[in-house]
Amino acid sequence: MPDDAVEVDSRRTLTPADRAVRAARVSVVSNSLLVAVKLAAGLVMGSVSVLSEAIHSGMDLVAAGIAFYSVRQSRRPADEHHPFGHGKVENVAGTVEALLIFAAAIWIIVEAVRKLIRGVQVEALGVGLAVMGLAAVVNILVSRHLFRVAREADSVALRADALHLSTDVWTSAGVFAGLGIMALTDYHIVDPLAALVVAVLIIHAAWDLTREAFLPLMDTSLPEDEQQVIQEIIARHSSDFVNFHRMRSRRAGPERHIDLHLVVHGDHTVAEAHALCDAIEREIEGRFPRTDVVIHVEPSSPGRRTPESPPRGPS
Repeated sequence: MPDDAVEVDSRRTLTPADRAVRAARVSVVSNSLLVAVKLAAGLVMGSVSVLSEAIHSGMDLVAAGIAFYSVRQSRRPADEHHPFGHGKVENVAGTVEALLIFAAAIWIIVEAVRKLIRGVQVEALGVGLAVMGLAAVVNILVSRHLFRVAREADSVALRADALHLSTDVWTSAGVFAGLGIMALTDYHIVDPLAALVVAVLIIHAAWDLTREAFLPLMDTSLPEDEQQVIQEIIARHSSDFVNFHRMRSRRAGPERHIDLHLVVHGDHTVAEAHALCDAIEREIEGRFPRTDVVIHVEPSSPGRRTPESPPRGPS
């Protein structure tokens, strides 16, 4: 078999988890290059807005490194010490990333205010325009790739990394616009003002990330739309049971955990009840991969089910 055929075949067999790890590696490489270029340009220009972008990309590089680590760790199977798996590694990683972004935003604000007070003179505006334009294009391409793979792999950490880079697109565009205004008007005060706008956008993105990453650590329920889908799947089998209740759900990184009580007809055999539970579990896991479903079966008195007591949802 030709080597190129083997390569194509290997790509076809990549799992979503494998693609997530590769995407995280791409993010690490692209962020490393952008940090170096922005930092060099900012120092040459004496521009706080470009330096703030370098710091922002530096935080993204740390975030990308954390994402790369966490998407690998979260895919590890359950073991003796982690019987529910390692999915929450991604949530912890996302929370750490958010805190780092907050810290970066504070540094940018302090530096921008200092420049406003002392004054600023920016040099080599053409270099800054070229660097910011390049950064925006690179981040558009990489963030789109990360968002796509994050959806396929259902990865919180990878989505957080993609969110960082998409924010970078807007901040790079803002700094680009600020540099353009300075080139046209010679109003260099625009530089620290642009940095402050960047800081506000970063804080907004960090807050959204904090909510998404931290709340699952508190074992909050799955989103309402996902719970609705699960209830609809269960309802498809309503002719085989009386009702269900006490449905609970939570998420840990890319993993979902669901448990519920299912009331079956009292004359069902153990084998019939088991087959019913297996069918429901398979459908839920087919709709939401990497989902652990636990169903507690309760018997109803024989012949108890009537049209007046239809199957009902969680209570």
